[in-house]
Amino acid sequence: MIEELLPPAVASAESLGDPAEPPPLFPEEEAHIARAVASRRQEFTTVRHCARTALAELGGPRVPLLPGERGAPGWPDGFLGSMTHCKGYRAAVVARVGELAGLGIDAEPNEPLRDRGVVDLIALPDERVRLAELSARRPEVTWERLLFSAKESVYKVWYPLTGKWLDFEEARLTIDPDQGTFSAELLVPGPVVDGVKVGTFHGRWLARDGLLVTAISLAHSPQE
Repeated sequence: MIEELLPPAVASAESLGDPAEPPPLFPEEEAHIARAVASRRQEFTTVRHCARTALAELGGPRVPLLPGERGAPGWPDGFLGSMTHCKGYRAAVVARVGELAGLGIDAEPNEPLRDRGVVDLIALPDERVRLAELSARRPEVTWERLLFSAKESVYKVWYPLTGKWLDFEEARLTIDPDQGTFSAELLVPGPVVDGVKVGTFHGRWLARDGLLVTAISLAHSPQE
């Protein structure tokens, strides 16, 4: 489903579970995951298989994909991408650096957040008002979880461009429930892409088969 949210220049691969025979990891990846619990090892392995599948589609090399600072995955020279995993879903997307300036994806179960107090941590006051309106209008979508996912996608685009942390309250989300789109107004100085300071990220979302999926593709020569 992730490919529906992204332009043709993006290669993608996804999995609805972990294979019985885990794909092999590179020694460097094995070392990184050596002490992880079984569930973490499974999602780490499957999502990297997805990433290598997407890279191969673009003619990219088969190389170790190690997490860097703050967990952001490293990509081979000339490529950028994003990975996500949640209960029952793993996905990775990749593009050539010349095609896009940034990519961010996230997937979450379409279920209420376990701790309702989390909403106060991730949502601005006006966002909480809008979440209540959306919930009354379309209760089949868990809007606070969608907000969380969209802000995760924002961060995954933001961090490779800036190398800085972005708090949840530093981006204001506006979600369009009819068009399946969202915009994220950055409340701190945005990254500069091709000489233009970016103040808003635009993305798309999808609710299907018990999942919420969000994606942002940032073009070169952005409009704002």
